[in-house]
Amino acid sequence: MVLALDGGTPVRRHDFPAWPHHDDAEREALVRAVDQGQWWRVGGSEVTSFEAEFGAYHGGTALAVTNGTHALELGLELLGLEPGDEVIVPAFTFISTSIAVQRAGGVPVPVDVDPDTYCLDPAALEAARTERTRVVIPVHMAGHIADMDAIGAWADRHGVVVFQDAAHAHGAVRSGRRVGDFGTLAAFSFQNGKLMTAGEGGALLLPSADRFDEAFARHSCGRPIGDTHYEHRSPSSNYRMTEFAGAVLRVQLGRLAEQNERRESRWKTLSAALREIPGVLPQGRDPHCDLNPHYMAMAALDPEVHADVDRDHLVRALVAEGIPAFVNYPPVYRTEAHAALIGNGLPGVAELAERNPVSEHLGARGFWLHHRVLLGTDADCADVAEALAKVLSAPAGKKRPA
Repeated sequence: MVLALDGGTPVRRHDFPAWPHHDDAEREALVRAVDQGQWWRVGGSEVTSFEAEFGAYHGGTALAVTNGTHALELGLELLGLEPGDEVIVPAFTFISTSIAVQRAGGVPVPVDVDPDTYCLDPAALEAARTERTRVVIPVHMAGHIADMDAIGAWADRHGVVVFQDAAHAHGAVRSGRRVGDFGTLAAFSFQNGKLMTAGEGGALLLPSADRFDEAFARHSCGRPIGDTHYEHRSPSSNYRMTEFAGAVLRVQLGRLAEQNERRESRWKTLSAALREIPGVLPQGRDPHCDLNPHYMAMAALDPEVHADVDRDHLVRALVAEGIPAFVNYPPVYRTEAHAALIGNGLPGVAELAERNPVSEHLGARGFWLHHRVLLGTDADCADVAEALAKVLSAPAGKKRPA
């Protein structure tokens, strides 16, 4: 069997459903935003309407911002994070979770994740706590809500604030509770690949409207709502969303429930097929997870079965077979962005790797598929499994130089 990467015939010659999904509804929304004659949120109505709709959907009060990273930075500012404060973050996450802490002057402390759900492991929190620990940021990895009950109980015992990174979790539900029902701040992203998108964008979800005015001021150079005298109550940045993004996101939100339902259904098909392939371990699921929107279809290779498989080559081979595959995030401490923190009493990479074996495994042996794979058919899922089995069984799928 010859891999497509080596000149063979690919499993798929046609693409999966396109993403971002759009139609005349987005075009009409953009025209509506243009025609209102006010293109920034202070004079327009699209962003304000989107905030109300998104907040109601997720069980909180939403403030729209420029992107998900800024939502994290703004949330930490609102929480009063000070230089030197420590913030527990998952070792396995996209780097924004960690660098938002760095940019706020804090120290991100990487903690390992659960081997089944890939979310922050509550059992690992206590060993990472110091007298400087102020915040913990659970990431709802690929849409699976972390164990918020256990994390919240630990945080309450020690006076630590919980701040959810929900960049992957639009519409997610755990034990009947939406992201906004857990009583904490939460940051969302609307970047181009996300479950709903305007190319870029983000939102900070507040558990109530009590601090909306303060959050609004902090996202607008410190200026309060309705300011006409250039008040600047805090040295904050400009994180305002445009009316064009707000208009598009209103339409995207309207499709979210149906698309989440479709992805849930297809994940059952795909994960079952992947489990039939020896040595392939799909992301698991906590029984308390009611709805996982599946931002990514994630899996990892069992090193005991596939010790000789080069994960990076595997991904390149899958792409050649017509499958939109990607390597996993590296552990945050293996990035140059984190390197500046090492030293002055903080552990180095070797020590952090020893502390975070699951994140090491996922970073080196894990891969993911774009969620548009799950917007297709059961036959599309079968093609994914066929391509993966083909690559893993071919001699060319073994270790070799890039």
